[in-house]
This record gives sequence, structure tokens and C-alpha cells, in this order.
Amino acid sequence: MLNSIDVDYNGEKIEIPNSLPLLPLRDMVIFPNMVVPLLLGRQFSIDALQEAMVGEKLIFLCTQRKAEVEEPDQDDLYPVGMVARVLQVMKLPSQMIKVLVEGIVRGSLVDMYLDENCYTAELDFPEISLGAKRNDIEALSRQVSRYFEEYVRLSHRIPDEVLMYLGQIDENQKLADTVAAHLEVKLKVRQTILEASSIYKQLKMLDGILKNEIEILKIQDSIDTSVKESLLKSQREYYLQHQLKAIKEELGQYEEGGADIHKYENKLRKLKAPKEIKKKGREEIERLQKMHPFSAEAAVVRGYLDWLLGLPWHHYTRDNDDFEEVRGILDEDHYGLKKPKKRILEHLAVIRLAGKVRGPILCLVGPPGVGKTSIGKSVARALNRKFVRMSLGGMKDEAEIRGHRRTYIGSLPGRLIQSIKRAGSSNPVFMLDEIDKVGADYKGDPAAALLEALDPEQNKSFSDNFLEVDYDLSQVLFLTTANTLQGIPPALIDRMEVIRLPGYLDFEKVNIAKDYLIPRLKKEMGLSKYKISLDQQVLLQIIRDYTREAGVRELERKIAAIFRRIAEDVLTHPRKRTFKMTKAKVRQILGAPKFLQMERLKSDIVGRAYGLAWTETGGEILPVEVSLMPGKSKLNLTGKLGDVMKESAAAALSFIRSNYDKLNLSKEFYEKQEIHVHIPEGAVPKDGPSAGITLLAAMLSAVTDIPISSVLALTGELTLTGQVLPVGGLNEKFIAAKRAKIKTIICPKKNEAEIEELPEEITEGLNIKLVKNADQVLSLVFPKKKRNARTKKR
Repeated sequence: MLNSIDVDYNGEKIEIPNSLPLLPLRDMVIFPNMVVPLLLGRQFSIDALQEAMVGEKLIFLCTQRKAEVEEPDQDDLYPVGMVARVLQVMKLPSQMIKVLVEGIVRGSLVDMYLDENCYTAELDFPEISLGAKRNDIEALSRQVSRYFEEYVRLSHRIPDEVLMYLGQIDENQKLADTVAAHLEVKLKVRQTILEASSIYKQLKMLDGILKNEIEILKIQDSIDTSVKESLLKSQREYYLQHQLKAIKEELGQYEEGGADIHKYENKLRKLKAPKEIKKKGREEIERLQKMHPFSAEAAVVRGYLDWLLGLPWHHYTRDNDDFEEVRGILDEDHYGLKKPKKRILEHLAVIRLAGKVRGPILCLVGPPGVGKTSIGKSVARALNRKFVRMSLGGMKDEAEIRGHRRTYIGSLPGRLIQSIKRAGSSNPVFMLDEIDKVGADYKGDPAAALLEALDPEQNKSFSDNFLEVDYDLSQVLFLTTANTLQGIPPALIDRMEVIRLPGYLDFEKVNIAKDYLIPRLKKEMGLSKYKISLDQQVLLQIIRDYTREAGVRELERKIAAIFRRIAEDVLTHPRKRTFKMTKAKVRQILGAPKFLQMERLKSDIVGRAYGLAWTETGGEILPVEVSLMPGKSKLNLTGKLGDVMKESAAAALSFIRSNYDKLNLSKEFYEKQEIHVHIPEGAVPKDGPSAGITLLAAMLSAVTDIPISSVLALTGELTLTGQVLPVGGLNEKFIAAKRAKIKTIICPKKNEAEIEELPEEITEGLNIKLVKNADQVLSLVFPKKKRNARTKKR
């Protein structure tokens, strides 16, 4: 049976019972005569406090071995604690309780149990012996006092009033407890002092601890002094870093930055790169080792090493070996475009057989929306290579290509090297988009910087200003895109093979809409399980009346608008599963037609002939009207014609005047009349030489008063000697003719090879007449019988 004890505490007799409420402490050890505040939040702690307040306000404080334990048992507590008296209690708004306690006497925890809502401790109070002779204890006590005075002086964290209080203590036990209470040591060390069985052991431990702490404080003081003396006014902001460095040097640890150097050395060891790259990396790491880790120059070197060691110098992806699969992927991703796809396949075949990229860079030229960029993605997918795209539109700084030198703050490699790192391989498909829109200013010409990257003879050693070493771009498959060749420097065009991507024809757009756009849009809008019908006539209506483009972007937007209306109908009528679009419904959804096609007149008219024009958005028929009126010799040209078309009109008139006799015309037919040539849609600019024979036919029709068939169209350039020269854009022109229900087309003989390569869908139903000169043109436009019947000298 444990007995209570009477304690003489500062002249006050206090009876300490052997059973007290238990309050476990976290991260704190209490010594006798020590007054400390505690924050209580755990319910059993609050209940223990309430139990103590009911009695003599005594409570047993015992420290937990592990602070994270929420509900400790006896094994989780140290065996020795402190009996304390509650001095003050305060409730906080956060539902926690702040309590002020004063340590009285040590107590050993014999047992603990849960009594109602709080823990109760069964205590024993072992006596603390002297442990040595009184003289030895006195000598040790005085030495501890001296050490503690020096500790307080060096620490700067303990108030001087403590020393005044210490001088008034005449009991060795109380001295030891006071010193221990003010030491800044670990929890376990404080607990060991508290558990000491004799005064001598306590003082001996304090003596050793104070010696060690004083030595550490002296080192800190010398470090602080040396750092302060070395600082300049401009370096005060680095005070903490210098202090940390000095501490680590004193302790014999690695200086700051050692971890980074170790990381870079590991990267360099694992890097697969040419010898000169590894040599450069080693030199930069050695430079970094000699620098202060927090200097601006060290940050520059670390940034450089991150780029140098992060590039895929010898990392290549393996190409797809199945050439038929490559062909299938290109056909799967893009409809039509036979010539471009054929040339790309030839290029890929050479790469496959030669094992490396040689030959010209491919430049895909075509109007917006025809699939130039997506072809690059398909090539990468087909070859199993990474794909990177860099837009050159609006670029005016040469450093965007070659990078900035390291002397500039925030410098980076050029976008070529950045893209290679992002790709993670040295042989990606690299798409240089909008190469025709590169600018130039006082910062340099990016197009000139591209000459090296796009030259197969030079790009094996591409030089970037930031890297300062050559990078091999010879295995990169470069593809460039442009809307036109205008604006691209001739030297750059010379390094590329131009592949033209013409605009899609109407029937191609219909097939693209059926096979690609409609399935994708149905999936994106959640309409896959509904049957939606857009037949060919409806799609042609959308293409011709609501879009005017070479690609299919606007067509996709219009179909999306129709599907959005269908999605609305699905929610309005949940049971409806089938939706059939008609021309009337399309007009209701999309509104009035945005574009009106030029219509062909059904009757034959004197002085009116139909030409064929190419535009970026497709082909159009081009009516040419000629009217005669009294006046002086004069040729009037209206309809916003360009200089080339005006010259074609003048050449046609000169041919008629120089061949008046052959054409059965009076020599003076032009002297007393004016000829007015007009091409409708006067707000639309028109130019080009291909209307030469059309102008000839229309003028001669007006002069001879012979009408031209309204189902006949002409295209071809005319020379003064009557030769008919070839023209371009026959795909689009023939489609326009079929749309206008033209039956016969007269075009140059020199275009015969190109016409033979046209798809059968284009030429079917057209009577194509090939001519070499003006005589053949006129014989077809004005049949001999018709001409003899109506021609007279004028």
C-alpha cells in the first residue's frame, strides 16, 4: 500500500496523496519550481483537470514517449513525472483550456487506471540521495553554476533575471532543477535528468551537457562573427545563406549545391551523347563546383546543364516497317489528295531504304483548311515517330530559331531545340507551320536562320547560340506548310520541294462530310445512337450556298450547327430516333444562303462568252460581256480587272485588228466605234491571263453580230500571234463548268497531260476541245455555216 507524503515546498507544508488525476504531456518535461502554461484539448485531460480542481488542485504530469499517441496507456508514458499544483485556469474560444501549473515534487508512476472519465495515477515518491560526499557535490554545484552563467551569456535567449535568481539558491537539488528547466536540449535528455536517482548524478549530467552546449555556442558565435565581417553592404541579403554555409563547413558536411553537382554527374554518366558533348558537360560541372551556389552565374550554369543533359542526343524512335500500313494510315486520315500522298509515300520509301533522311524538305502549299498540318500528324503516326509543330506565323526574331546567348538573363535555346527536347527523340516529324508568314526586323531574319536547319547538307551540325555545341538534325523529318509561295525567300524555296494541295472539289467535300465529319460530330455531340440523314443534295446545298472555302472548316461548322438543332429536338421529343434533313429544313436552320453562284443564261447572246476562273475557294464561271457603240477608237474595260487581264483584252483586240481580212471584217471597223468590255460582279477583283481566248470570242461575237452558245466555256492565254498557252486550276474550273451545266469546254492543247490525270468524276459529261491556236478556237466557237450565214463586211 502506497502512502502519501508531506512536502515542504518553499516554506509551505503540502500533503501529497498517493493517488492523483493523471495528465499526459506531449513534448514537455516539467521540473520542480517550474511554472509553465499548458493547453488542454483532449477530453480526458480536461476531465483530469476538473477532477483536480474539485480537490486540492493537485495533478500528476507525466510525459508521453511518443507525442502522436492520442490515448496513451502506461507503456506509452515515462515512469517518472511531476506532481504539480494548478494556479490558474482559463477557457479559450477554441474550446481548449489554458492552465498555469507549478511543479512541486517528482513522483514515480506505479499504476494507472481509468476512473470515470479521466485517468488516475498511483504514485510512489522515492527519495533522492546525495550520491557522493557533500564537498564533491558542492564543488560540482559551483562548477555547474559557472558553466550555466556562461551558457546564459552565449545563448542570448535566457533572461539575465534567471542568473539573479540562481545566485539566491542555496540548495543543490533546487539549483540542479532550475538549471535543467532552462536548458534547450532534447526531450529525452530532460527526462533523463528528471529521473536521476541522486543529486550528484543530476549535477554530473548537467556538467557534461553544459560543456557541450557552450562549445557549440562558441562555434556559432565565431561563425556569426566571421560571416558578419565578410559581408559587404550589397551582400547583406545573403546573410542567412553564408551562415548556413559556414555551419556546414564547421561540421564537415558538403557545401550547398553538392546535391546538384551529384545529380548532374549522374546524368552525365548515363547520357548517351557524342564525346564533345560529354566533355562540355564535364567542364560546366567543374565550373559549377568552384562557384558560390547562390550566385547569379551558378544559376546560369545550372540552367545550361539542365538543357545540355536533358536533350535526346542519341535517342531515336524505331520507324514502322510495314509500308502498306503507312499507306493505309494516310488513306484512313485523309480523303483524296492523291498526288501529295503519293509524293509523301515516295519520300518515306526513300527514307526507309536509305535508312536516313536525305533530299529536299517537303513544303506543303495550299489554301487554309485543306489538311496540311494534319498530314504531318498522319505521317508521324504512320512512321511511329513523335510529332512536334512550330508555328512561324508572325515570328520576327532570329533568336527564336537559334536561341539567345548565355550572357543574357533568362536566355533559352531556340524553339527548334526546345521542340526536340519536348519530343524526347532526335528523329521526330517536325512541322514548320506557316513558313510564308515569317517576318523580319532589326532583330534579324528568322527565315535566314532556317536555311541551315532545312539544308540537308548543313543540318547535321546545327548551331544553337545557347548550347554552344552542334546538334544533329539530319534524322529529323521536316515538313513545312504555306498558303502561298509569296513571301518565302528564294534561297529557302530552293531547299524545299513544293507539293501543292489544291482545294477540295464539291464531290470530295461531300465524301469527306460523309466519311469523316458527320461520324466525328455525331460522336462528339452524343448523337451516335440516332439515325441522321443528310443526303448528297443536302450536303451540296450546304457546300454551295453556305460555304465558300477550299477546305472543310466552315462546312464542319455548318454541319455542327445542324446537329446542335437536332440535339435540341432530341431533348424536346425524347422518343424520336430518326432525323432526315431536307433542303427546306437546312434553310430553316442555317438561314438564307450566304453565297450565290454565278448563273449561266440559257439563251445565246451576241457579245457574251463564258470563261472559267480559279479562286482559292474553288472555281467559278466568268461571263465576259462586250458591247459596241459609236465613237472614236477606244477600248473600255470595267469590272475591277487587274493589269494582266487588261493586257489580255488589249492583246485580243490587237489580234482581231491585225487579222481583220482573215476574219472577213472591214479595215475600218474599229475607227468609228468604241468597244466596252465588262465582267460582272464589279466589286470582286479579277486578274490573270487565262481569259485571253474568252475575250477574243466575246469581242468577235460583238463585232460580227454572231451569238455564242451558252453551253460553251473557254479558258486559255492568247498571244498576239494567235497561240493558245496553257493555264492552271483546271480541277476547279471544270467543276465550276459542270455546276453551271456547261457541255463543251475549249482549253489549250498543252494542258492535255494534266487533263488526262483529272479524276473521272470531273471530266465525265464534258466535251473537252483542245486547241493550239486562235483559228481552232474560232472554228469551234463560230461554226462555218453559222459564220457564213451572218458575217458581212462591217
